[in-house]
Amino acid sequence: MHELVGALRTYAWGSRTALAQLCGRPVPSAHPEAELWFGAHPADPAHVRGLDGVTTSLLELVAGDPDRELGAAAPAFDGKLPFLLKILAAEEPLSLQAHPSAAQARSGFEQENRAKVPLDSPMRNYRDDNHKPELVVALERFEALAGFRDPRRTVELLRALQVPQLGWYADLLAAQPDSAGLRTLFTTWITLPHGVLSALLPAVLDGCVRYLSGKGSREFAAEARTALELAEAYPGDAGVLAALLLNRLTLEPGQGLFLAAGNLHAYLRGLGVEIMANSDNVLRGGLTPKHVDVPELLRVLDFEPIDLPVILPEPAGDGSVRYRTPAPEFALHRFDLAAGSGQVPLHDGPGIVLCTSGVVRLLRDGAELLVTRGGGAWISAADSAIRAQAVDGPAQFFCACVGRTN
Repeated sequence: MHELVGALRTYAWGSRTALAQLCGRPVPSAHPEAELWFGAHPADPAHVRGLDGVTTSLLELVAGDPDRELGAAAPAFDGKLPFLLKILAAEEPLSLQAHPSAAQARSGFEQENRAKVPLDSPMRNYRDDNHKPELVVALERFEALAGFRDPRRTVELLRALQVPQLGWYADLLAAQPDSAGLRTLFTTWITLPHGVLSALLPAVLDGCVRYLSGKGSREFAAEARTALELAEAYPGDAGVLAALLLNRLTLEPGQGLFLAAGNLHAYLRGLGVEIMANSDNVLRGGLTPKHVDVPELLRVLDFEPIDLPVILPEPAGDGSVRYRTPAPEFALHRFDLAAGSGQVPLHDGPGIVLCTSGVVRLLRDGAELLVTRGGGAWISAADSAIRAQAVDGPAQFFCACVGRTN
């Protein structure tokens, strides 16, 4: 077991306070801090710190001896750590996006390679050949858009706004309230000519304002407020219209959301732990100044209406709770240790421990490692019989491992 130092990612939508506070650094930070990566992704691997203070990237450590570091997972995942663990802090909305299936990722990656699109090109859709199922667990209240809403409910929303310019679009969806109708309306909106969009979007936003200021039932208040917030962050963006088609979700601390391939989504705000297959493939659909490849996005999107369930943790019988998902690449457990509680056993590696509250002591064969809030530890497959306990008060930590325990 070794200390693992996360890789800090700064994006414009990040927070100047959330990650700094979590890690015990001065607030506000110099730049918006969006993500802290604990993994072995080539784009920004975490670093393992030895007892001598020398650091080595986790990517290099695993590649140097995959059998020792990954054990039985090495042949199953081509000698690579199959998951990426993050802390995500969103102060502003992320882009509308979806992730490809494994087959779509392989096909797209090979096609762009044949076309000799540089890996660092802003026009590149596929930076690797892997899919990216992902799970986010809220540390604080977490807001998101995810999955296409039942079309009949969306028709009700569009008509409730009482915007004459929306009438034709509401009728279009009402005439075909299924995945095909959603595909048609979504495609129509994100490809609107600038002149049409510049007239329609302000009318819709005015309708949202009237809806929120009126009297009577306001069952779509969250959706209307979200449209106004998105338009303020991304003025003139067709993604504001597309967001009206999606489920609006709120996760309370400890609740999770799993997103499979093809689910269009956008995280709006909040702090959470995120785990995913070890990929950085993103197809964007709006709410961004970055590249939007509409034909490729339509190829990967799943337009089937879905009511995404909130994932609640289940007791795992070892002092932890687990978040069950179908992903074979990862499993995520959470430990909540009371002050003065005894030692609890951890799963054998490969795995990553991530402390989100308090201080955790890891013990193995007389050796110990302290993991503080915002810090991590790498557990190799060669490590076994590791136990954990809280230090000087309660503590919370997550343990990520390969999905064989699901």
